[in-house]
Amino acid sequence: MSNLLAIAAREFKSLFLSPLAWTVLAILQLILAYLFLTQVETFVTLQSKLAAMVNGPGLTDIIVPPLFGNAGIVLLLVTPLLTMRMICEERRNKTLPLLLSAPVSITDIVLGKFLGVLGLLSVVLVLITVMPLSLLIGGTLDFGKLFANVIGLFLLMSAFTSIGLYMSCIAVHPTVAALGAFGTLLLLWIMDWSTAIRDQPNPLMEYLSILRHYQNLQSGLLSTADIGYFLLFSGGFLLLSIRHLASERLPQ
Repeated sequence: MSNLLAIAAREFKSLFLSPLAWTVLAILQLILAYLFLTQVETFVTLQSKLAAMVNGPGLTDIIVPPLFGNAGIVLLLVTPLLTMRMICEERRNKTLPLLLSAPVSITDIVLGKFLGVLGLLSVVLVLITVMPLSLLIGGTLDFGKLFANVIGLFLLMSAFTSIGLYMSCIAVHPTVAALGAFGTLLLLWIMDWSTAIRDQPNPLMEYLSILRHYQNLQSGLLSTADIGYFLLFSGGFLLLSIRHLASERLPQ
């Protein structure tokens, strides 16, 4: 456990102190702050009409799901940039054999790097959550739905990070890792669009679609099926990363 935490802290520190991470965080917050203010303006414009509706959408419905939905799309673009160097950079700098021959388990290496990136993304999650919480100054929020969106985005971040880490394990160049992770995530994101267009549900496509499970959590329903999907997704790609690095490990 100490080795795992040491690797995670080292990865988090190296990411947090890198210009890339600060640039990504700044751009991400700028984009999401603009989208948040746009949703607030929309609510203010429609407030009188919404008040006249029976069981109409409230402040939380207008602000929170769109904000966290947009955050998911932006993170789909950003996460591959943060994960692409995790293993690829070690391989390019010829330090991977040294890392693999160190007296630490492959599991500690993979989980440590995974937790390091997830720690940085958790900072992003906190900054995103602060935005709707600021509305408590003059309004009220549905904390149940807000909590469901926070949990959903955290699970989505975990899934994005796990597949980014796996692509970094199998790719020979960080750019290839980033493109591979982005392409795979985009495919999983739009997987059930064709069934929606044709109005012919496909249970397999709906289950594999990462967007469908994320939207279910955004609705405020914490279903074990959706949570289990993300846990299996993240755990599966972490296991693949461990197995791939184990095959590269030098004989002890």
